[in-house]
Amino acid sequence: MKKLTIIVLLAFTAFYSSAQPEPESDTSWKKIFRESAPRINDLVHTKLEVKFDYSQSRMNGKAWITLRPHFYSTDSLRLDAKGMDIHKVGLVKGSGIQNLVYKYDGWSLWITLDKKYTADQTYTVFIDYTAKPDEVEVAGSAAINDAKGLYFINPKGEDKTKPTQIWTQGETEATSVWCPTIDRPNQKTTQEIYMTVPSKYVTLSNGKLVSQKNNADGTRTDYWKMDLPHAPYLFFMGVGDYAIIKDTWKGKEVSYYVEKEYASVARKIFGHTPEMMTFYSKLTGIDYPWVKYAQITGVDYVSGAMENTTATLHGSSAQRNARQLTDGNPWEETIAHELFHQWFGDYVTAESWSNITMNESFANYSEVLWQEYKYGKDLAHEHNFSDMQVYLTSNSADRDLVRFYYSDKEDVFDAVSYHKGGRILHMLRNYVGPEAFSKALNVYLTTNKFKSGEPHQLRLAFEEVTGRDLNWFWNQWYFGSGHPDLDINYSYDANAKKAMVIVNQKQAGNKIFRLPVAVDIYNGSAKTRHQVWVENKIDTFLFDSPQRPELVNFDGDKMLLATKSENKTIDEYIHQFKYAGGFVDRREALEYATKHQSLDKAVELLQLGLKDRYEGIRLYAAGGLDIKRSNVKKVTESTLVQLARTDPSRLVKAAAIANIGKTLNREYASIYKTALNDSSYTVAGNALDALANIDMQEAMNEAKKLSKEDPRGKLASVLTTILIGSGDASMVDIIMQTFEKEPFGQDKFTLLQNIAEYISRTNDMEAVRKGVDGIVKFRDSIGDAFKSQTDPFINGFILKGIIAKKVKAGLKEQAEYVNSKLPVSERRGF
Repeated sequence: MKKLTIIVLLAFTAFYSSAQPEPESDTSWKKIFRESAPRINDLVHTKLEVKFDYSQSRMNGKAWITLRPHFYSTDSLRLDAKGMDIHKVGLVKGSGIQNLVYKYDGWSLWITLDKKYTADQTYTVFIDYTAKPDEVEVAGSAAINDAKGLYFINPKGEDKTKPTQIWTQGETEATSVWCPTIDRPNQKTTQEIYMTVPSKYVTLSNGKLVSQKNNADGTRTDYWKMDLPHAPYLFFMGVGDYAIIKDTWKGKEVSYYVEKEYASVARKIFGHTPEMMTFYSKLTGIDYPWVKYAQITGVDYVSGAMENTTATLHGSSAQRNARQLTDGNPWEETIAHELFHQWFGDYVTAESWSNITMNESFANYSEVLWQEYKYGKDLAHEHNFSDMQVYLTSNSADRDLVRFYYSDKEDVFDAVSYHKGGRILHMLRNYVGPEAFSKALNVYLTTNKFKSGEPHQLRLAFEEVTGRDLNWFWNQWYFGSGHPDLDINYSYDANAKKAMVIVNQKQAGNKIFRLPVAVDIYNGSAKTRHQVWVENKIDTFLFDSPQRPELVNFDGDKMLLATKSENKTIDEYIHQFKYAGGFVDRREALEYATKHQSLDKAVELLQLGLKDRYEGIRLYAAGGLDIKRSNVKKVTESTLVQLARTDPSRLVKAAAIANIGKTLNREYASIYKTALNDSSYTVAGNALDALANIDMQEAMNEAKKLSKEDPRGKLASVLTTILIGSGDASMVDIIMQTFEKEPFGQDKFTLLQNIAEYISRTNDMEAVRKGVDGIVKFRDSIGDAFKSQTDPFINGFILKGIIAKKVKAGLKEQAEYVNSKLPVSERRGF
């Protein structure tokens, strides 16, 4: 599963966090060891027949579940079945069904079998039931914002702006909301599903579509069959009005289910999938193991994406129009992430949620591996660096990667399991080498195929391949917490002709990390590498050097998961930028330069960054320099102008335009006007903003023209800001149309704040009505999965903020109108 970036607006964070009391701390979970689920009975095969009741958001189902005792004989069975109506439970006997005694508490179904079965005997139970997902309350997680398993989206078609869809989300244990099962990750079963749906819709499930049967009542029954075993949380059903775009990989169907308006760009979004399948097959030494691979989008999806076996579900944010894609496809890393789960997570599944690193850390790191293969090391190392910062700033250093103690199983879907775990694999690959890393993955997957796995099995695979004892690595990184905090001091003894590096581990507590590190010594472009081990509180390393090195570069490969401080000078950072060469080397140098822009050499270094071969470095340099400084402007302005005109990267071009826009130089108006027609929303948005800085009336005229071209993202934000700034109440229709068209995401919430400011400032009652009605329509259209986050923001911060300003301005009628749109319990008197 790829986690969705939850929208957190700074203003709201400050407001809401200060208003909420701190919850009482319950630490009793720290004494509860979270073992793998005991296996009394094992799933063998699951057959389902389901029909959907759109009017009640329910599903009528029949299940035939074949099982066998795991080892010990048993005469009973417990199934997870959350919030269902159970109509019948029986045992399949030939062509008939024998009723069985059962107990049901709304959560678990206890069945008394007809006799005691042994481990070499199978039996099949039959269950007739109704699933009621909207009537079940199940807590979600940081990765999953809701967990009711089966989701009816706009089932009655009442919202004309939203398609009618059904989709499922099983992880962690929500499949049992719509399918009685043993809902644990260490269970595996083959599967058949017969889905009866309105004939106008298409369906998707695990495995292969075997047949379709048209029924007399205007419905159709699709039969999906999964011949290879997988875990229940990976079961999937999807229903809706989709365009299906098809590719192939080695004779297997590869398909993309998208809303029809995105059919023309589906391959631009998902089209690298077959190449990814080839790459990951070679990386693991195991060809993609399943019968097909499909990807489908879901409106109001409760996470980022989910790796259901053969049928990945993506949030609708994956869908982008052609103009959005000119800035690149940020969803490509999620596509890679979910695909790699088909090996790590589906083919071999984490034995328990404590061991989720066996799924998520690998999927996280697969993003880096794909980018390295496809686009080169700079992008891959930038991604690796960014993910490391996510962990380092997550305040989760006290959590083990393998988590046997947690409050709730959902808690393990965090920056440790994803971002830290991915960086640990990055260090491991560097330590053992890429070939050994790939071979060890093959051994682990081959040994445990169609079963579950845990980190010890991974360690044994790496030890088998490398011939090394790696307990020290696993104990430190997998079964421990935290990371090194290093103070690195460089010096040179001219008399002894020795370069000295002193490394001090400053992290809190008594834990000392053992770190294999490369130390590179540079004179000009010549590099001498030394391999050392950091393993004490303070380590001192001496290296022969006939002259003072121009650079000593600790962690030459920039692999360590650590925080660090170094006493390098600007000259050393310039040398590092020029000769060390890696992305992190250059970024570190530029970071130093951005903090010391009063130094001419620092500005020269930033200038080098603007001319770098890699767009990510150019973008970082452009984003960090202060063009308002006279010394910076003198050196970099002409380069920025050139980037604004000709850089092949739209994002770099946009950043350059934003920079030269700060100069307020009217000579650049032609650059901005040309850029307004750029296919990139970001370039056009920054150009409009820059134009507004020097000619607001012209920017206003352009904004009115651009409002007719379906503006999104940065362009939509700048455009609405300009129109709002005009104070012209007649602009409300254009503003609200722009807001309505913007897809759900961070950009939409930026627009929301702009509109709230507009409503607060205007005295026109009709404009207030239209603006508030648009906000309320958006609020009410948000899926249940996000309402716990968005409603307090929209009601408590946006609408109540408007009310306060209207009251202060003495506009009682307007304040009362906004007040009427709040939930009754939150309305105030005047």
